[in-house]
Amino acid sequence: MPQSSIIPTPAGTSLKGKTCLITGANTGIGLEIARQLLALNASRVIITSRDVSKGQAAVAALRKDSEVTSKNPTAIVETFHLDLDDYRSVMKFCEQVKGEVRELDILICNGGTNIMDFQRSKTGHERVMQVNCYSHFLLILELLPLLKSTSLKRGTPSRLTIVGSGTQHYHTLSKTPLRANENVLSHWDDTNIYQGLSRYSDSKLTINAFIRRLANTVPDTEVIINNFCPGMVAGTALDAGIPIWLRAIMRVLRRFRGRTLEQAGWMAMHVVAVAGRETHGKFFQNNRVDAGPPFLQSPAGVEYIDRLWSDFLGDVIPLDTGLEVFKE
Repeated sequence: MPQSSIIPTPAGTSLKGKTCLITGANTGIGLEIARQLLALNASRVIITSRDVSKGQAAVAALRKDSEVTSKNPTAIVETFHLDLDDYRSVMKFCEQVKGEVRELDILICNGGTNIMDFQRSKTGHERVMQVNCYSHFLLILELLPLLKSTSLKRGTPSRLTIVGSGTQHYHTLSKTPLRANENVLSHWDDTNIYQGLSRYSDSKLTINAFIRRLANTVPDTEVIINNFCPGMVAGTALDAGIPIWLRAIMRVLRRFRGRTLEQAGWMAMHVVAVAGRETHGKFFQNNRVDAGPPFLQSPAGVEYIDRLWSDFLGDVIPLDTGLEVFKE
């Protein structure tokens, strides 16, 4: 069964004068998002990569792109180093942004990973949750003041989105719920409850939970916050970390059912340049607001959202005591 069709970004959509930042954008969806931002006349686009040389190669490719050179030849295109596996790298990256970027209109958290075997990140946390969730959450809180100050300067809300996934419906919290007084991050670090096939889904549920809680903290007049699922997309490196047998299956599925990178880019443009304040705190699928998993509306889901927020802050406040402002 094919995926729903996605229409191109409406003609006349313009990001002229805007500064945009995309994580994990040296290949795949992230690179295409950067290309489309430039094609919509964004004045400055910053991409991140954990490999400096690959980031530089991506910048060179963007500058040579025919649509970019014809529509936006004077745009500033840069790459900053960021390793989402490591809080220290995130903090160093954020300091660079704060020092070199005076305005930030659009922040797109795209970087992610999908692996089936339990691995620990440089922080000690389980790697998929660290890369897909915690590092992005820290980055968001650190750069939120810049998004807000830019909104005040522009007189219009800044934009923040994270790449989510409809696979969040297959999370494991219904089968292995949090125990009373159990730290959320410790739960996901527990090798006894780890399920490799579901960890990506767990991370995307956690993203949606965080976005819902963050949206209750930040007014939509300052920053419009959401997360979106690009669907199954061909031409990405997301399957590189999964077993060979599953990789072969996914290759066939993506070939015959997958959206193009261009279509995935259109979906990103929709949530950061077309959709309005009514989408604040929402999850998008097929360019429409989607209720997401029923779990997040349940008492257990509401509790998870609150405990995630509190436990995550407890994990990162030692890195920056200024984040105390987010505690209630």
